[in-house]
Amino acid sequence: MDNTGHMASMTSSDLQKAAAAVGAVFLLVGILGFIPGITTNYSTMEFGGHHSDAKLLGIFEVSILHNIVHLLFGVAGLALARSWDGARAYLLGGGAIYLVLWVYGLLVGHDSSANFVPVNNADNWLHLVLGLGMVALGLLLGKRDRHGARPAV
Repeated sequence: MDNTGHMASMTSSDLQKAAAAVGAVFLLVGILGFIPGITTNYSTMEFGGHHSDAKLLGIFEVSILHNIVHLLFGVAGLALARSWDGARAYLLGGGAIYLVLWVYGLLVGHDSSANFVPVNNADNWLHLVLGLGMVALGLLLGKRDRHGARPAV
């Protein structure tokens, strides 16, 4: 409440809204990864490693560790979206992390013990799209000032 007794309006920039939306999606994906049926071969899910044959939506290889990472990434996005600087850092930093994961997935063989997350081809290409999308959102929406207006040229 403000000093007049009215609810203070909570304004969020487009950047903050985008970070919150991305965080919410990661949180949802982390939850869905633990739901049998939405995750196929659920009974084969391992904590980590490439032996897990569980697949979110029957496509994306997941493990308990992979789902926990999605949950934590989602919580981080929602928390960081509360400030403009946090939202920008989440989108740019998170995007960079996903681009590194894409390269990692390309370099590490599916049956390698280094594939501890685990990832498959579908995960790899999703990581590329997520990384590029998050960085693009961070850069494009980050060009606006903290109040949503474009900065003076």
